[in-house]
Amino acid sequence: MENYPTSLPAQAQDQQPGLESKMAPEPVYIRANYKGSDKLQNKVALITGGDSGIGRAVAVHFAREGANLALAYKPEEQEDADATKKLVEAEGRRCVLLPGDLRDLEYCEGIVAQTVAQLGKLNIVVSNAAEQFVSTDVAELPNEQFEDTFQVNFFALVRVVKAALPHLKEGDSIIATSSINAYRGNQQLVDYTSTKGATTAYIRSIAQQLADKKIRANTVAPGPIWTPLIPASFPPDKVAKFGQDTTMKRPGQPSEVAPAFVFLASEDASYITGQAIHPNGGEVLNT
Repeated sequence: MENYPTSLPAQAQDQQPGLESKMAPEPVYIRANYKGSDKLQNKVALITGGDSGIGRAVAVHFAREGANLALAYKPEEQEDADATKKLVEAEGRRCVLLPGDLRDLEYCEGIVAQTVAQLGKLNIVVSNAAEQFVSTDVAELPNEQFEDTFQVNFFALVRVVKAALPHLKEGDSIIATSSINAYRGNQQLVDYTSTKGATTAYIRSIAQQLADKKIRANTVAPGPIWTPLIPASFPPDKVAKFGQDTTMKRPGQPSEVAPAFVFLASEDASYITGQAIHPNGGEVLNT
């Protein structure tokens, strides 16, 4: 097994979702001994928030399994996106970069159209992009912040899925990143947690609608994972303790989450829809 760090140095970033290149240590995006087995050979996947963190890990794992990728991300994260593209291309797969703002309906529709236009089809939609802001008093939480968090974390999911559905066919898959917080709440991340609850309910609902078309929809609900969003969201002292309250006494790495996306996107999960996988370091949840 990899010797993943159990503690992290105090650090902060002043922009969401943050840059992976500024993190110390940088997240592990794939295990050195991970072997692809063509589970996604010649599939095409669109990943929002695909430049860094869990999104980068999913992109590299998908590429190693044979998929071509389109990555949606904020223009401010171009440095991370360029690095992820190089990693995908090093696996011998194609990677299309699609910078923009997921708050924009035309952008959400456009990334689907561009994926199909440049890569020929679309088989897997991964809705992963998210933002989060710490707030300790719900009475003081600005309406604008609540709405903005829903625009990025939830409404973008709805818009991208709606645009993608005409292109998806039997055997294709929709996967959304939910969160452990959707199942237990989080007193400091009320708006973020609310979007993840909505994401879970939305995926469970469309899974029932899409079953007759043999299109599956599922979520991955990670616990504390070391991604750029962490130093960009929390004060340095909390970053230093991040993940230490889990059963495994450490934060998880994106490399420990991405294989769940591979599984759900592949034929191995052909009898799984409307479900959640919980890579969370050992917390038992009512799912």
